[in-house]
Amino acid sequence: MASSSIRSWSAKENKAFEQALAVFDKDTPDRWANVARAVGGRTPEEVKRHYDILVEDINSIETGRVPFPKYRTTASNAIKR
Repeated sequence: MASSSIRSWSAKENKAFEQALAVFDKDTPDRWANVARAVGGRTPEEVKRHYDILVEDINSIETGRVPFPKYRTTASNAIKR
């Protein structure tokens, strides 16, 4: 698939995707077709790729390859004792 044909996922689609993953676990026959149907407007291949990217992201976080963000504190949100 050409990168120009890949469209980003909306917040609504991501929420439906997360909910579908909770319903259709790894042992569900035709899992990706079911997840795609639940999301709507996505193919089984698209939802499988989205899942693979999610797993890659989680692995990166868990192995420490993604650094924690450095949040700045300001006087207005600092805890005063």
